[in-house]
This record gives sequence, structure tokens and C-alpha cells, in this order.
Amino acid sequence: MKLTRRKLFQKFGLLSFGLLLPKWLGAQTNRKQHPELVILHTNDTHSQIDPLPANHSKYPNQGGILARAAMIAQYREQHPHVLLLDAGDFFQGTPYFNRFHGVLEMKLMSELGYDVATLGNHDFDIGVDGFMNAQQHAQFKFVNANYDFGQTPMAAVIQPYHIIEKGRYKIGIFGLGIDLNGLVPQSNFEGIAIKDPFESAAAVIEELKDAKCNLIICLSHLGYQYEDKSKPSDVLLAEQVSGIDVILGGHTHTFMQAPTKVTQQDGHTVWIHQVGWAGVRLGAIEVTEHKMNFLQKIIH
Repeated sequence: MKLTRRKLFQKFGLLSFGLLLPKWLGAQTNRKQHPELVILHTNDTHSQIDPLPANHSKYPNQGGILARAAMIAQYREQHPHVLLLDAGDFFQGTPYFNRFHGVLEMKLMSELGYDVATLGNHDFDIGVDGFMNAQQHAQFKFVNANYDFGQTPMAAVIQPYHIIEKGRYKIGIFGLGIDLNGLVPQSNFEGIAIKDPFESAAAVIEELKDAKCNLIICLSHLGYQYEDKSKPSDVLLAEQVSGIDVILGGHTHTFMQAPTKVTQQDGHTVWIHQVGWAGVRLGAIEVTEHKMNFLQKIIH
């Protein structure tokens, strides 16, 4: 899959933007050992189809779907096993969402070849029916383990987890969402019950272990951490729920220069990572037998 300007013009009539060579953030990669698996991830892209403007105070000319597509394509050319994930809030934030009601986001994420995404609170901004109208254009999986979708149409398209095999890795990917009460109008998630995220995580992790997954990833839209330490967050999840290898987070728009490492009582290590907002960063985790190397690409 290669997303070109011509293809983008033909499908959606978008404006053209020049691409610059990417810059890198993060630790230096050990090139002597070729990664067995590369996990690419985004969060809180918020309908940011174009790059941010040149006069943006923090991220001038950064982001944009074309530059992200080029970086993803480069990884796929260089590595045989690449996974592309999103931690939610792909809706809401620019006039593109107001005009296309999420359809454009679903089509573009499909063009980029996303494998799995979870839901953020803003992904309910057009309600269940609006989400379902956009979702029919998605060619990737949605996961959430702590929302009970009941009799709503979303029950048919969102599962607690999804399993993907890449090389020697059997990867279990599950999702967790923030409590929608107080964040989203009740009418936008009518018929959906919010369950305890930690209890839901523990239950689904047991299923993934039974399925012999050797890498378990949580796509979380709980938020990285809060002043109220009792509020569910990625840090609390890593401390209190065993069995997760990597938490890829969202919601708090946290730019992390390095991942957070949490060592549990049994010695198991959980890594937490999040890459800000608006699609100005692409997270990349290079996985080898004894190491995970976390990188961030500035999208130009």
C-alpha cells in the first residue's frame, strides 16, 4: 500500500503539501540486531489531516497524513513484520471532521493500513449511529474490553481483543477506554455500560494467556497519570494488573521523550508509551528477543 498525492486527490480532493526528510527522537538503535517486530503507534490524531501551520507555536509544519503515510511505508519496506496501532481519539478537531463526520478518517486510516485501534471519548462525538456510519469504511479492527456495547450496533464491530501473528510473535491486543460519563453526552453512548477497566483488563489477559500469546499490548485511552492517584490511568494499570507487556496510551496528549518502565512485584516489566497529539509524532518500538527499543519520529 502506498498513499500518493494523486491517490489522495482523486479520493478526497485534498490540498497538496511538501514532505521533508524526517528527524528522529529517542534512543539510538542497535543496528547490529535486526528487529524481529516493529510496532508503530499513534494516539489522539484528532482529524488532523493536514500538517500543522507554519506559524504554529510548538510544532510548525509537523504532522499530516501524507508524511505519516511515507514513514509507515518506509518501515514496511525495511522490515517484514510491522504492526500499526492507534490508541483512540481519531475523530474531532478540524473542519474535516465537521464536513465528513469521521468517514474521511476511517478511509485514510484504512489506506495507511492500520491493524487495530481502540476508542477515545471523542470517537463518540457523533453518537453510535454516526460512528457506525463512519466505521463501515474501516478496514481494520476495533478493540475495547471495558465497554459493554449491549444491544447497540457497535457490539458487532468492536471486540475486547484481537490476536495477530507476526513472525514468532503471537500478539494479543486489547483496548481500554475512559469513563465516558461527564465527558460525552449520555445520548451519544446510550445503551453502552462502562465497566471497571482494571477488572476488565485482568479478565481479558487471562484469555490471551490461554490463547498462548507471547506479547500482550494494551491500547489505552485512560490517560497517562493524574493528580488524583486513584483515577484509573496507564501508570496505575501497569502497577495493579499483571500480564501486560506494553501499554500504548492516549487521552492526556502526553509527549514522552522515553517510555515509562514499571517493574511489578513478580519482576515482570511493563512499558508505557504515548506520542502526544495531532499526529505530529509516530511511535516506533523495535522488538528483538531480549530488548524493546522505543523511538519517536517527528512527522514532517
